[in-house]
Amino acid sequence: MLAEADQEEEEDFQRFLRRVDDIANLMQGLNSADPAVKERTIAEAEKRLHDQETSREEESKTTVNRTVINTRASDVANAKAVNADGFLAILEKDAKERAKQRKRNEHLANALKEKGNDAFRKGDYVVAIQRYTEGLEKLKDKQELYTNRAQAYLKMHECEKAITDCEWALKCNEKCIKAYFLMGKAHLALRHYSESRQCYEKILQIDPQKETLFKDCMNEVNLEEKRMKDEERAMKEVQSGKLAALSIKEMLQKLDRPDQNILYYTGGIRLLTGAMKDCTEQTLFRTNNGFSILKDNEIVRWGFCAERKNAAEADLSVSLLFLWQAVCTGNEENQHLLLTQPDVNAQLPKLLSSGVSEIQKETLALISLYSENENGRRLLVRHLDLTKWLQILMTFVKSTDARASSAMNILSDLTKEERFKTQCRVMLSTGVLPLFTHLLTSAKLVNQAALAHCIGIMGNLCADVVIRMQMAECKECWQACLKLVDECFDVSTPKYQECLFAVLGLMMNLLLESNVIIQYFAVDISGRCMSLLRDKDGRIVTAGGQITSNYGIKTLSICTRSNRQAQEDLVKSDKRFSVLLKLLDSENEMIVGNAAFCLGQCLAVPGAATSLLNSNVVMILLKHAGGDATRTSVQENAAIALGKLCVAESRHIFQLRKLNGLAILNSSMKYIHSI
Repeated sequence: MLAEADQEEEEDFQRFLRRVDDIANLMQGLNSADPAVKERTIAEAEKRLHDQETSREEESKTTVNRTVINTRASDVANAKAVNADGFLAILEKDAKERAKQRKRNEHLANALKEKGNDAFRKGDYVVAIQRYTEGLEKLKDKQELYTNRAQAYLKMHECEKAITDCEWALKCNEKCIKAYFLMGKAHLALRHYSESRQCYEKILQIDPQKETLFKDCMNEVNLEEKRMKDEERAMKEVQSGKLAALSIKEMLQKLDRPDQNILYYTGGIRLLTGAMKDCTEQTLFRTNNGFSILKDNEIVRWGFCAERKNAAEADLSVSLLFLWQAVCTGNEENQHLLLTQPDVNAQLPKLLSSGVSEIQKETLALISLYSENENGRRLLVRHLDLTKWLQILMTFVKSTDARASSAMNILSDLTKEERFKTQCRVMLSTGVLPLFTHLLTSAKLVNQAALAHCIGIMGNLCADVVIRMQMAECKECWQACLKLVDECFDVSTPKYQECLFAVLGLMMNLLLESNVIIQYFAVDISGRCMSLLRDKDGRIVTAGGQITSNYGIKTLSICTRSNRQAQEDLVKSDKRFSVLLKLLDSENEMIVGNAAFCLGQCLAVPGAATSLLNSNVVMILLKHAGGDATRTSVQENAAIALGKLCVAESRHIFQLRKLNGLAILNSSMKYIHSI
């Protein structure tokens, strides 16, 4: 028995020692400088306290009955256990106090964070850093304070400190996207290109939805790396004494001379333009402050910014536009710097509206450098207010030279940017639609190829719901579209036909809306489409006619879908459906599908199905519904039209039986849910 008592005492003592070791480890963790370690330790302590409480409850429910021989040894073990329990009780009390203190500290840290944010917004980055630091003294594991302070450090160009703060933020939250973003910025500023890319790649790994941000960031790294390499190469050419490189600096110095005649500056600018042979010269222009010519030279700035330019000022402006084209072609860094020049930023819209055709031409050429590629377009929408640009560029439709084509190409490129579409909403009703309506009604007097392009651009803009709604509610716009369609019967030139196709496409887009104005014009629109489709000049069966038929029947199908009067007028104007039957026999399945859809809508008109009794409509529809058509949508529309035909006029069923088509129609019943 004594041996058993000694063994039990030894086991109690060992358990006590293990508990002491555990507690010592917990205390060490609580005092750690690493916020993540401290957080894990607090969680572990709370778990142990919970387990201790559970153990006590279980012991209170169980009666231990055993004979104790060595009371002294038992008393020692019990005393040690009591001491350990007392220590845990102290630790429990300490944990509760820590929790209360943490709440108080979190409140204080949040208040300091807001004060830091306010200072940051005001541009007082020193105070912002102080407030964020004070917040971290209250709460060392608050991720937002680290990232906010890192952002302030970046503004102060203290990149190493910013990186350190981002690393601490990632210890608090290993998936903190803002920390990786700011760390990437800091590494980029330090020219650590590889490290910067790795940070941005982490963002994409954490959230694949950030692909746009990732592309922008990676593009920034690539451009900065290229810029530095270009500047290093250019500097080597200067140091080696190459004449071409030295001449750039010399010419810029001559242009920097004050109070010279305007012709002196114009000539110097043209010489400088001729010296722009490749990237090296472009880089030297930038590194020698070439873009400051407007800011630093009063005569050049005055001539360029004059509202009504005389011949010398116009020549100077054209020379500058030539220079900037030479400097910015293929050089995104220079493109960016040019747009950040306040005078250039403000003058571009005015130059586009200038009465001098040469200025307009070269301004369009300069803008085309940007609009032709994605990065350039982003620079335009980021640095310029493009609110009035749709209206300004649209006026070039009146031009008879290359300016019209150039302006439309720029507009077409800009419509690829969502931000441009958003800016177009502002002036659409008040500025753009009145001008657009005027151009449509003056089609005979304007550049018709450019007008067709312009109409297509407006159709593309209709992908924006707000723009489409504004256009669809414009009564004058609908009237102008119909007038242009009418004129196509008088003018049959290829360029006019392009306008016709474009305006039919625009109307199709607008008919996606449903409003009172559309209901009002639906009959007129369907009437114009029927006139086009039955035109006796044979366009329906020609290559060009296939296009006319495609646009016309699709527009007609939309009108008859939404308007009963349009259905009745179609039946009235073509009682035997000769136009639709001809289109149903087309080799173009899109035309067939829309013709079948249109026919199905019109069969709701009383007597319409009866008028088709002596036609071959059943055979045609059966052929398409039975599988001759490769498009499922065409099969569906044909099956639905055939089903509606038989329901509206039962005598068509006899023809269907003769053609052994009942089985085909039955198999197609899955399509005929709307009959």
